[in-house]
Amino acid sequence: SIIFCCCTCIRPSSSTSIDLNTCLLVLLLLLLSIFSLIYWLTGGNPCTMAFTTPFVRRAVWPRTLHLARSMASGIGASNNNGVQLVFDRQAKIAQKTRAMARLKATQEDDAGPGCDTLRDEVAWRLSDRVNDIKRPFPLALDLGCHRGYMGRYLDDELVGKLIQCDNTQACIDNLVSDARDKDEARVMDEEFITFEDNTFDLVTSNLALHWVNDLPGTLVQIRNVLKPDAPLVACMFAGDTLYELRASLQLAESERRGGFAPRLSPLTDMQSLGALLQRVGYTLITVDTDEIVMRFPNMMALLEDLRAMGESNAALSRQPIGKDTLAAAASIYQEMYGNDDGTIPATFEIVHAIAWKPSDVQQKPLAPQVPDISLKTLSDTGSDSDKP
Repeated sequence: SIIFCCCTCIRPSSSTSIDLNTCLLVLLLLLLSIFSLIYWLTGGNPCTMAFTTPFVRRAVWPRTLHLARSMASGIGASNNNGVQLVFDRQAKIAQKTRAMARLKATQEDDAGPGCDTLRDEVAWRLSDRVNDIKRPFPLALDLGCHRGYMGRYLDDELVGKLIQCDNTQACIDNLVSDARDKDEARVMDEEFITFEDNTFDLVTSNLALHWVNDLPGTLVQIRNVLKPDAPLVACMFAGDTLYELRASLQLAESERRGGFAPRLSPLTDMQSLGALLQRVGYTLITVDTDEIVMRFPNMMALLEDLRAMGESNAALSRQPIGKDTLAAAASIYQEMYGNDDGTIPATFEIVHAIAWKPSDVQQKPLAPQVPDISLKTLSDTGSDSDKP
C-alpha cells in the first residue's frame, strides 16, 4: 500500500517530471518490501528456497535480510511508553526455544560444560546472598527463572513457596529435574509483570535482566509487587563480560571490513546499576561484582555454548558476520588470550544487587547534627588561654 501511494503521488503528468533520485527511492522501497515479504514467508530462512544460487545464499541474502529485519523490527523505534528499543525480545525467545529443543534432542538434563553450568553456578552464588538474610520468605518470585536453577538452592524452610516465571514456554517445559514448585511455574515477560502490588516477600532474578529494554520500568514493577521492607536479590552480566571475544571480533572485522559492528549486547556496570536502583526508589542498596573465568577448547566452542545457553546476540542492530571473519577472530583470540595448554579463557563479570522496598520500620540514617560551638570559637578560646 505504501509503495502504491508513493507511485501514485509521483506519477508523471503534463505539468510534472520525475527526477532520477525519486525513481531510485521508489525502486528501493519496492525491493525492500519484496525482501521483507520473502523473509516472513520463509520464516527467516530463505536459504531453503530452491531458486537461490550459492553466491546469493552466501553474500546477497544475509545483508538483504538484515535490511528486511531492520524494517520489520523497527531499529531505533520506541514502544508505547516511549522507551528506546535495544533488544529484539521475540528473537531472544526464539533463541531460547531453539536452545531447549537442542537440549531435549540430546536427552541431557544439563547442557554440558560451560553452558547451563555457568547459570547454575551463578544461581548458587545468588542463593548464598539470600541465605544471608536472616528472615523467612513465605512467598517468593523468581523472575526469568530459565530452567529453575534458583529453586535448587533455596531452602524450603527459608522460602515457603516459589513462583517461577520466564518469557519462554520451552524453558518452563524443560525445568531441571530437581527444580522446586514446578506447578507454580508460568510464562510471563520480565518487562510486563502482571502480579498485584505488595504480593511477594522476596524477588530474585538470575541472569535475566540484561535482556530487558526498559530496565528502570522493570525495576519499578518489581518494587511494586514487593511487600514493604522486602528485598530484591538479582544478578546480571556486567560490562567486562566476554571482553576477550569482543576484542577479537572487533580486530578481525576491522582488518577485513575496515570497520566493525557491535557483536555483543550493551551491558550495565556496578556504578550504573546502584545509581539506577536508588533513582527508582529502593533503599539499603548493596551492589558488588563477581568474576568467573571459564576455559574452552577454542572460540567456536565458546560460541556453541552461548547458543546452548540462549545467550546469542539479540540486539536490534545485529548484523551477519562472515565465516572468514570468524576464522580470523578465532586465531586472534588464541594468539592474544590463549592459555599454555591450548585452551582459551572466557571472562564473565556478574554484578549482584540487593535492594529493599522502602518501609517505615527500616532503619533510617541519623539527621545531620549541627555543632553548638564553632571551631572558630574554640580557636579563639585557645589563643586567649595562651596569653600571660
